[in-house]
Amino acid sequence: MALPVQAQVNNTTLIINGKIITLDDEQPSASAMVIRNNKIVYVGSAQGAVESAGNGPLLIDAKGKTIIPGLFDSHQHVIRGGRFYNAELRWDQVGSLKEALQLLKAQAARTPKGQWVRVVGGWNEFQFKEKRLPTMQEIEAATGDVPAFVLYLYAKAWLNKAALKELKITADTPNPPGGLIERDASGHPTGMLIAEPNAFILYSTLSRLPELSFQEQLNSTRQYMRELNSLGVTGVMDAGGGFQNYPSDYRVTDSLFHSGQLTLRIPFYLFAQKRGTELQDYERWTELVTIEGVQDCQTGPDYQVSGAGENLLADAADFENFLLPRPELPVTLEKNLEVILERLVKNKWPFRIHATYNESISRDLAVLEKVNARTPIQGLPWFFDHAETISEENINRIKKLGGGIAIQNRMAYQGELFVRRYGRSAAENSPPVNKILAAGIPVGLGTDGTRVSSYNPWMSIYWIVTGKTAGKTAMLSAANQVDRVRALKLFSSGGYQLIREDHAKGKLREGYLADVVILDRDYLAIDEDSIPFIRAALTIMDGKIVYGNEYFSNLAPKPVPVIPVWSPVNFFRSQIR
Repeated sequence: MALPVQAQVNNTTLIINGKIITLDDEQPSASAMVIRNNKIVYVGSAQGAVESAGNGPLLIDAKGKTIIPGLFDSHQHVIRGGRFYNAELRWDQVGSLKEALQLLKAQAARTPKGQWVRVVGGWNEFQFKEKRLPTMQEIEAATGDVPAFVLYLYAKAWLNKAALKELKITADTPNPPGGLIERDASGHPTGMLIAEPNAFILYSTLSRLPELSFQEQLNSTRQYMRELNSLGVTGVMDAGGGFQNYPSDYRVTDSLFHSGQLTLRIPFYLFAQKRGTELQDYERWTELVTIEGVQDCQTGPDYQVSGAGENLLADAADFENFLLPRPELPVTLEKNLEVILERLVKNKWPFRIHATYNESISRDLAVLEKVNARTPIQGLPWFFDHAETISEENINRIKKLGGGIAIQNRMAYQGELFVRRYGRSAAENSPPVNKILAAGIPVGLGTDGTRVSSYNPWMSIYWIVTGKTAGKTAMLSAANQVDRVRALKLFSSGGYQLIREDHAKGKLREGYLADVVILDRDYLAIDEDSIPFIRAALTIMDGKIVYGNEYFSNLAPKPVPVIPVWSPVNFFRSQIR
């Protein structure tokens, strides 16, 4: 019987008969490897591996399957996503609106009184064969008297009549500061919430929905980590999030870390929560937490505060709703951002900055250059998140300041909307991936899951390799696409390079930490449209087996039952197959 992760004894594991993609330029391929405790001690031939393993190793025959380093998502929201995973119905990769509505109806029928049915991210209308969004009438018909919330990107959300009643949203309810409640000709709410001028209305409404119990949140996070492990993910850089307060909303992952039940590396960043009080947040946090620098992870998976962001300042947040024009950021941006950056740099806190548009990046960089003139930031890990429309000039400014860029496949879910507003030529270069790489700055690839993009790393890899959206629309130009091996590098060692930890993580190389994935199909040989459906056959994180499919299930920890019993995860699992 396989031992649970925390009970596994670190010893020696011998993997043979593999098609290993090492991502190590000095030895790009191999057929066998040896893991001792939590490190790789040999990569090469079967004979050499057997000799290195010695007596009595755990033997894993890969049966000719492809082996890669564990994937590291450089921008995701795993801490928040884990807390809510068991409560959410996912439409990721569902092929038709008809099927999506059937899933919604089935979940509404099993959702108990006092709970909601909710669809939160990872889909758009272009993945459906109908190529359209659901109507309010269709959502009402599917959900009936069960309160329902269906989120569409960070653009809008549908509330059915039962949800409006539960939240007491009436004709007399005023619009919140960050959003619109759509109304009919009589002034009554239609059920549509619109993110204009920003997504606050969506964040705040989600925060009002009933939460799972603490024990259910523990289970939910474990289920979500297992789902990510089943996709080959062994690490996630958590970018914080709205209504994710530190330290109170980190109790679940804190508990799992201390009980040895984390199956992911989770370096996390602290996200300022309230407009006007961001500096106070960072003053408090920099006094509370000392950033230790590079994590070599000698005693277990990394789980620690790694810096500030992605939201450093509400004034600097250029909300990416491509249904609306680019937001004009307030004149207070420079003054308020400067004092926050000064605080972070003086306390040697790494940071990340959310910025979609080049215009925002230009203003942020002007502040960074001013701070750098007084307190040099060279040597401090920092980077921009997103950067879809960044210019070559600003790429070079980032290079000069020693920064990096974390890019995601948000355009796979919003590309068609971007084209309608800015044109195809702009979309083909959003972001200008190969210009960024040619500049020689660190680049990590991620998903930005779960509320807009899917958490599926293979969808992100598919987008950057093929240039196609989730709806298979050709979008990113050939000049900005990368080959399959480069894409893997960006989704493994690339993310670790952003935080200066690529000397020990992200490659299958002697001396590196043992994050290893055996895939269920040949990544380099399958047709490109099959890439989003890749799964792991076996996943090893920090030298321990954390997931195994049917073939390797005897080696992996037994899955824990999903609670509550009505959870969509029990009935639907994942459409990422």
